[in-house]
Amino acid sequence: MPEFCDVALPVPLDMVFSYRVPAGVTPVVGGRVLVPFRQQRMTGIVVEAHDRKPSVQTKSILSVLDSAPVLDEQLLRLGRWIADYYLAPLGEVFRSMLPLSAEFKRSVGYRITEAGEMALHQAGVSGSSARSRRAPEEQAAEFRVLDYLTGREPLPGDAVLVKEETLRSATRISKSVLAGMVRKKWLVREDISNVRDATRTIRIATLKSAEGQLNDNQKKLVETLASLGGTVPVETLQALEVPRTTLSTLVKRGLVEITEQPATFAVSRSRPRPSRPEFEFTPAQSSALAHLRESVAARKFFGMLLHGVTGSGKTAVYLAGMRSVLETGRSAILLVPEIGLTPAVAADLHQVFGDEVAILHSALSDAERAEQWHRIKRGEARMVVGTRSAVFAPVSDLALIIVDEEQDSSYKQEETPRYHARDIAVVRASMANAVVVLGSATPSLESYFNAKKNKYALVELPDRVEQRPLPEVEIIDMRQEFQETGHEQVISRKLASEIKERLERKEQVMVLLNRRGYSPVVLCRTCGKKLECKNCAISLTHHKRDHKMVCHYCGYTAPVPKVCAHCGSEYVYFLGTGSEKLEELLHGMFPQARIARLDRDTVRGHEDFESTLNALSEGELDLLVGTQMIAKGHDIHAVTLVGVVGADAALGLPDFRAAERTFQLLTQVAGRAGRGNSPGKVILQTYFQDHYAVQFAAQHDFAGFYEKELRFRSWMHYPPYSALANVLIRSDKLDDALQWSGLLGKWFEKTRHEGVRVLGPAAAPITRLKRDYRYHFILKSPSRERLNTTLRAMLVHAAQQKIPRTQVIVDVDALWLM
Repeated sequence: MPEFCDVALPVPLDMVFSYRVPAGVTPVVGGRVLVPFRQQRMTGIVVEAHDRKPSVQTKSILSVLDSAPVLDEQLLRLGRWIADYYLAPLGEVFRSMLPLSAEFKRSVGYRITEAGEMALHQAGVSGSSARSRRAPEEQAAEFRVLDYLTGREPLPGDAVLVKEETLRSATRISKSVLAGMVRKKWLVREDISNVRDATRTIRIATLKSAEGQLNDNQKKLVETLASLGGTVPVETLQALEVPRTTLSTLVKRGLVEITEQPATFAVSRSRPRPSRPEFEFTPAQSSALAHLRESVAARKFFGMLLHGVTGSGKTAVYLAGMRSVLETGRSAILLVPEIGLTPAVAADLHQVFGDEVAILHSALSDAERAEQWHRIKRGEARMVVGTRSAVFAPVSDLALIIVDEEQDSSYKQEETPRYHARDIAVVRASMANAVVVLGSATPSLESYFNAKKNKYALVELPDRVEQRPLPEVEIIDMRQEFQETGHEQVISRKLASEIKERLERKEQVMVLLNRRGYSPVVLCRTCGKKLECKNCAISLTHHKRDHKMVCHYCGYTAPVPKVCAHCGSEYVYFLGTGSEKLEELLHGMFPQARIARLDRDTVRGHEDFESTLNALSEGELDLLVGTQMIAKGHDIHAVTLVGVVGADAALGLPDFRAAERTFQLLTQVAGRAGRGNSPGKVILQTYFQDHYAVQFAAQHDFAGFYEKELRFRSWMHYPPYSALANVLIRSDKLDDALQWSGLLGKWFEKTRHEGVRVLGPAAAPITRLKRDYRYHFILKSPSRERLNTTLRAMLVHAAQQKIPRTQVIVDVDALWLM
């Protein structure tokens, strides 16, 4: 048996750590182990077992958590590729691949030292006399802690170790007091993190008897139980307006019994879309499906870009392809960009595949994610649907990966490891000899460029199903609207009249404004200064319903100002319109309409999203207002009008992808109209009516936009003609950020980097974010290998200059340069 093993830990260090394997313990490569690291315990993944004795003294692993690998050889290979390509620590990559944090509880404990016992003895406050001694408040708190710890029953030959939460609850002290006692060496703080059972359970109350005398509250509980069949979840009873002790009393009297049962999991609460078993595919759909099935049967890597207009039936092709995979006993993964799309797609899949479906996304609790992961690992679910992390689902015999809306920026993770799930899907399919399908009405320029270069097969769905026409798009020039009305309009006259007409015809309307809150800017008319976040160089947004100002980047909140914070003037002006204000305006214009809003402020969990979309599907809403959450993937047949308010604001951002993002958003939201039997119409309000992104979106002309945008990219050597990386230097001290970016800037100047162009250092467009000052470099190269080599050399130099690794962010294939 090997004497040592190398473990990848989730720390920001580009290395693995060697541990001794104690007798009687057998770690497996790809399995988890619990190990000591500095002053705490951590779980890590074993990447190698060996007999090579390290040159430094090694610690022993504490326990083996898995008897079989949680990451098989293929996923280990994929993790190493991600770490190498995105220059991310291997342990942090593996942590992103495994949604099993619910199985490991992190906690700390405290034990008293000899110095602490001496301090207690010298103070003459042993035992209960501690409470009678007068002392300053902090000293009294310290003696309460020492007294509590000496009064506990210790383990044989050892001082007692008490969990922090238990100690703080019993002695009513703060963390700062405990930290001070550790500094005085009166206490020792130890990590007691450990493995726990993450099985989800639910407490069930069962009515055993209704006999005997009952007070009013007890009668209410008993009657509720009886009316619901005698067995209900405890949380249902706790929602009643009766004291919680009432249930305890009934349990003590033997009238009610409480038991724990495994919690059930609903794949989706969304209603599946009506499906017809004998659905007739269009010739283009049939051709695409035949191509997909043939490629899956070949058991070789194959990449396909499925480019279909909105409403062309891409989802039907996905489901038919996945059905073919399941019939052969193999597995498939379907990635969707938004959590909001996951329930709807999961409902469709559950209708077709039953319990063979598993769901993975961040809106699930840690325990739910772990439960779904284990179902997949055990082979109970071979069809997986989820957001970007679902690309790591531990399916066996993978045959097909589908990436829906492949152009969506939410597939790119904006924290370490900064991977792009679309590209990971392609790499994983290549490693598994599987088929990968990238689907979109508005493919990214990179994917379409690759398809044109024959890296992927390009399959087109040029028409909507059942020969439905694409919606008519009418552009409203808001500059002309201002000239004719004499004041700033949020809803143009044309859009207002079209909404009124649709409401009279009992049809549904969607209105997009891709900006949350009530007013995005608060400006003083006296001094001209904006109210900004104290942590970021960003204006605070007014949220009227919550009566507060909010930073949408760091979450900082402040009260709504009555006077200017800078000059004290009372002339505070709330400028601009967000989705909350738009909803209020529409309520005022159409008081009889049933209106709802869908954005991050109204959606607290996936249940909120599902209930709103279900209400729209069932005809319980007339008008839906929202941000980009409403723009993609939703198939609501009664929506015949889409209004677009201010979606072209992104054209003013200093980002080379601004035009592409605007075109994609306009095209996607326009595609929500006219998906049923009635034709659809789009009213597109803009201040940039001559911009090519707006014009091509109005004409539903992806090929025209692609050709024009590609020319600009080639002139400026941007993707897809070059690989790109953003190197961000950050620090909460401005001097450090300037010094470190200067050191790296000088290194880039002095060192020859063949085929790599370096821009910067320069202040990032958002110069301060989450208390950090930010400077960045942009690196471009036609060779990904040369770019990777240059970035690695830069990180080595940064380490030599003692620049902390966590303060140098390397974002390969960056999508966000702000």
